[in-house]
Amino acid sequence: MTRLKNLLKANQPTLMKTGSYYLIHITVAACVAYAVTRNFWASLTLSLLEPTVQAVAYFFHEKAWARAAARRAPQPALAAVQ
Repeated sequence: MTRLKNLLKANQPTLMKTGSYYLIHITVAACVAYAVTRNFWASLTLSLLEPTVQAVAYFFHEKAWARAAARRAPQPALAAVQ
């Protein structure tokens, strides 16, 4: 349980951003799906399925970009060995 708490704490900003993105995506997807299908159940299913998969992918996408940015950041110069 401690590992899970540490993981959640270490990734809190990304998880919060992913959560807000997920809610907006569900809302937009439900509206678009309903406009296209005029079927409440079909729009509900589509709006929950696709954004859920997308939110998981987004979390890992953000982690990959953060890792790439950290690699590109200037590294501190090593002290000259005497």
